[in-house]
Amino acid sequence: MNREDVERARGTLTGRLLRTPTLRSTAAGGVWLKAELFQKTGSFKARGALNRIATLTPEERARGVVTWSAGNHAQAVAWAATQEGVDCLVEMWETASAFKIERARGYGATVDTSSPDPAAAFDRTLEIVEREGRFFVHPHSDPLVVAGHGTLALELLEDVPDLETVVVGVGGGGLISGIVAAVDGRARVVAVEPERSPAFSAGLAAGRSVRVGTDTIADGLAPPFAGDLPLELCRGRVETVLVTEDEIASGMRFLYTRAKLACEPAGAAALAAVLAGKVEAGPNVAVIVSGGNVEAHKAAAILEGL
Repeated sequence: MNREDVERARGTLTGRLLRTPTLRSTAAGGVWLKAELFQKTGSFKARGALNRIATLTPEERARGVVTWSAGNHAQAVAWAATQEGVDCLVEMWETASAFKIERARGYGATVDTSSPDPAAAFDRTLEIVEREGRFFVHPHSDPLVVAGHGTLALELLEDVPDLETVVVGVGGGGLISGIVAAVDGRARVVAVEPERSPAFSAGLAAGRSVRVGTDTIADGLAPPFAGDLPLELCRGRVETVLVTEDEIASGMRFLYTRAKLACEPAGAAALAAVLAGKVEAGPNVAVIVSGGNVEAHKAAAILEGL
């Protein structure tokens, strides 16, 4: 896939999603903050979900969709399916965020949390596809999902004409691969991962998707593996940086207190790398604040430094 696919996705999404603001932060060294936490369903995920579901065939729509997610993709697919009148089943797991589970249900999905962990939930999703024939809206390895996510980078290129660097938090890789396709060499792209959830960098190093253990406050960046498609699109085209749990928490506190952006931990990871000096700041740097879906008690604990 390439920039043309992202442009095509923008045509599908225009008028149906928000053009999120790009805000300057002098306190963070003059970087630009792409505020995707203001997007429909509270994260960038609505872009890819709606682009994928809006282009389903009548036969695929009749079968219904299924997806697998820690929460933000689940909410986005549930919302997009409701917008398009398509039945939606979401596979989550016992320890997934109760807040995000209820939000997915609130957007109209049936949510199954019977699996004990993310890997088991993924395997169950594949079984459902085989048994029920539902269409799998993959969170990071569907070209149309990736293209939809890339539309935020088209907005960035227009908002910051002298853009040189895009810094983005990475889990499975769907967002960063869409950004890579959209910028098409016009800017450097830096992937930021939690040290405790290195699926993307592990996949790049191995040359294929590999399963890793995860234990991070940034649950939106904690898949058990990165996608094969993102790894293929990003190999040799991105830099990778790891951030600690304390750095993620500090980034979230900064965004709350200085930028007034009520983000979730995953949404703060990219800025955390800049604040920690792992990626240079500057007026040609854009940082993706990817989402804002977090339980109040979890946010309060992080903000209070607990």
